[in-house]
Amino acid sequence: MTTFAELGLDPKVLSAIADAGYTEPTPIQAGAIPPALQGRDVLGIAQTGTGKTASFVLPMITLLGRGRARARMPRSLVLAPTRELAAQVAENFDTYSKNTKLTKALLIGGVSFKEQDMLIDKGVDVLIATPGRLLDHFERGKLLLTGVQIMVVDEADRMLDMGFIPDIERIFQLTPFTRQTLFFSATMAPEIERVTNTFLSAPEKIEVARRATTAESIEQGVVHYTATRKDMQAKEKRALLRALIDREGEALKNAIIFCNRKTEVDVVAKSLKKYGYDAAPIHGDLDQSQRTRTLAAFRDGSLRLLIASDVAARGLDIPAVSHIFNYDVPSHAEDYVHRIGRTGRAGRLGKALTICVPHDEKWLAAIEALVQKEIPRVESPLKGAATRLRRDRPVRDEAPEGVAAPARAEVMAPASPSPAPVREAQARPPRAESAPRERSERDNRSSRGAHGGRGGRGEPVVGMGDHMPAFLTRSFKPKSETAEETAD
Repeated sequence: MTTFAELGLDPKVLSAIADAGYTEPTPIQAGAIPPALQGRDVLGIAQTGTGKTASFVLPMITLLGRGRARARMPRSLVLAPTRELAAQVAENFDTYSKNTKLTKALLIGGVSFKEQDMLIDKGVDVLIATPGRLLDHFERGKLLLTGVQIMVVDEADRMLDMGFIPDIERIFQLTPFTRQTLFFSATMAPEIERVTNTFLSAPEKIEVARRATTAESIEQGVVHYTATRKDMQAKEKRALLRALIDREGEALKNAIIFCNRKTEVDVVAKSLKKYGYDAAPIHGDLDQSQRTRTLAAFRDGSLRLLIASDVAARGLDIPAVSHIFNYDVPSHAEDYVHRIGRTGRAGRLGKALTICVPHDEKWLAAIEALVQKEIPRVESPLKGAATRLRRDRPVRDEAPEGVAAPARAEVMAPASPSPAPVREAQARPPRAESAPRERSERDNRSSRGAHGGRGGRGEPVVGMGDHMPAFLTRSFKPKSETAEETAD
């Protein structure tokens, strides 16, 4: 059994790890920390929630223990795709470096440039940033990357999805060739191999799980749902989400509900709050201060339901999330792995439920192909609700409550001055069978005599009624044909 003490970490770092309550490294930590301490490049592939952040933060603190930072020249650089993930790395750094004098700066959007410039001017050992904000500072002449000794790219595949690969390549070119590079990701797309082959030198590859796998500690399920009417899909889908939440009962301590679109995040959050649920949204269009307050409330337990876009799929280090709900099936199969990876962390049990409408079937099939297993189907708590809705829908001509409903024949009968003629018509005995036959024959003979029959050939016109205009029964044959027949 491997312990942190056997990995060669600094005693000050080991003390901070013990204070945090950790005793044994995870597989990715045990595999990545020793080569990182040796100064080698590392390519780490592991499912989310396995401790990748500590895999590069712990050796980084140990390696930076000796030396001194200079103004505007950070000694190490950590790149993260989202603000939340960058903030998580910063929190981990604070936790494990508390016994050292190392400094850090967090460069993310939504924060004043002036405050960040002041930190950089003082000199920092560790610079944690998103690619866009980092290049903003560089282009303003406030930052030099020539002193970077260790460079980390976290969630490299997410960088690819968000279009950051050109920025990453440019940042690599701004750093010294002799730097140490660490790549960590939950999945490794083929496109990233080109980047690793270009900028990593003989990396130590650590793959502790099958590519794009989900943790065994997560109970997964899919609820198939078809709307009663197309225009009712959104409303009924939100009702299904509430029913799933209610069915989990006390087992649901807290949950993250993922939506594909930012607008949907706001709609779902507003709907849940309307029905009395403790919920709040988080997505990229919100102010950073509001996002920070929402995440803080979710972490300390004062917020039960967090409705999020994929901006929060990676970067939420909250080990005690009990449930994940995919309100929308993610359009990218890899996002499913990262979404449900927010639960079942650090050996805990978790549950992930996905709502799938007919339009999402192709995306669900792609997810099952990626994770190489079929996700169990779960019965909907609203099973049969569509049938009940159709059966309970009031009939248009039903009488109001407390008033006797009229008979169907009376409702469909034409209006009359009094109900007496209707009753007489209902009581009148049927006509003899010969009467209508005789009248029909008489009408046919009259029609043939008056109009020459259908098309002028002696055939009776049937079904038009006595009110039919005479011109409708005339022949429409061409004049030439009529004249020829007359000549014959």
